[in-house]
Amino acid sequence: MFVKFLRLEIKSFFRGSSLGMNLAMKIFRLLGILYFMACLVGGAFGAYYYIHKELNLDPLKIVSRFLIVVWLADLIFKYMMQQLPTQNIKPFLTMNISKKTLVNYMLIKTFLSPFSWLNSLFFITFSVIALWNGFSFLGILTWFLGVSLLFYLNNFINILLNEKENIAIGIGILIAGIVALGYYNIVPVLSYAETFFYNFYERPYFVVIAISLFSGLWKISFNSIFKDFYLDQGLEVKKEVGKTENIAFLNKYGVIGTFINNDIKMLRRNKVTKGILIGSFFFLFYGMLMFSSSVYKTPAMMMFMGLFVTGGFQFLFGQRVPAFDSSYYPLMMTLNVPYKEYIKAKWWLMNIVTAVSIVLALCYAYFGWEIYLTFLAAGIYNIGVNSQFTLWSGAYNKMQIDLNSKEKRFGQKNSFNLKSLLLLIPKMLLPMAVFAGAKYFFGITAGVVSIAIIGLIGFLLREKIFDIIVKHYKVEKYSTIDAFKNKA
Repeated sequence: MFVKFLRLEIKSFFRGSSLGMNLAMKIFRLLGILYFMACLVGGAFGAYYYIHKELNLDPLKIVSRFLIVVWLADLIFKYMMQQLPTQNIKPFLTMNISKKTLVNYMLIKTFLSPFSWLNSLFFITFSVIALWNGFSFLGILTWFLGVSLLFYLNNFINILLNEKENIAIGIGILIAGIVALGYYNIVPVLSYAETFFYNFYERPYFVVIAISLFSGLWKISFNSIFKDFYLDQGLEVKKEVGKTENIAFLNKYGVIGTFINNDIKMLRRNKVTKGILIGSFFFLFYGMLMFSSSVYKTPAMMMFMGLFVTGGFQFLFGQRVPAFDSSYYPLMMTLNVPYKEYIKAKWWLMNIVTAVSIVLALCYAYFGWEIYLTFLAAGIYNIGVNSQFTLWSGAYNKMQIDLNSKEKRFGQKNSFNLKSLLLLIPKMLLPMAVFAGAKYFFGITAGVVSIAIIGLIGFLLREKIFDIIVKHYKVEKYSTIDAFKNKA
């Protein structure tokens, strides 16, 4: 039965009306998966031999020590990205197929996602290297099984937390507390983690703990899904009582104010758009990566980080214009909607948030004014240049976004094509190259000033650029409408 389900999914993919777009997305996704596979396999070799030869420590103990950090990161990542595949299951509920079979298939399918099995490549490679270097076969086998099963537990935790945001927030606060206790050495969290995970190798019978937890959470997840597994209950789109709200002062700005008002309401009301706000907040901490590797301290990478720290909302929101309006975009195009004001409203909203991000990024001045000035220049560039190119790239984004979907916040599909990729050159590569070159030849002041000047020029020429963007939106208008009407 499971093989039949997979065959139907393959047929569904090739028979969809958007086969070309889906195929392109699959190719890009495959390239990304191959890249991460290579990184994880290479990382296993690097971790083992660096710890063994350079640090003269036990690689298995050191890796076990930091597995708690990776496990927590994996849990957070899966909660944000991985979704329960319910949509393709709905048609089978009207057929003579056991619900138990369908629920088990859904659970098994979560393990087929790259989010689930990619990290296993690291553990498999690391285990093979350890066996090659004389570690006990039984110990390595139980260590691999124990660690893998604990990571697969995150699939079930993700399912149980789905649609339970208050519990998820509580767990997030708990995780933050544990991280803080470990970071400030109040509680030796890493030492406890090392002892726990290393016990799978040193005491093979410990694997029973992992097996028991895995089996128990499978059963709990199964029951949780099974009890609501009905078209008119657990799988239906939840409806809430509509609320009327209005941000009055924006109305005095005419059509632009009305559009901004509508976008703010959308951001506040829908799960998908709330995820944009949450993601934008996390982007503010992207600059912390500069302390984890010397690579991020190069001028080009500092500018790269500055663009993301100050432009998180811009990149997450702007490139999905007009996809966020896909549900009523065809109707909107039949009305006398002023296209330029529609674009400018999005532009103002993005830049207001970018300006706030620049102010919040002031905390990076603690690590040096050079870092903050770089981020400040990146913020000005985002306002003057990237905001417009991001909206421009949105004209080629024809992947429909369902704001009422139960998908994960960051799990919405996004369409990429050659034109969108080419627009990355002025958005990312140009400021990185200019900043790195100016700083190398003339110093940090010249680098900051050069990027700021380009941003100011873009800001002053915004009306001309808006005319170009509107022209492209009008060229793509009918193909966009057709794409938004076809959900397949």
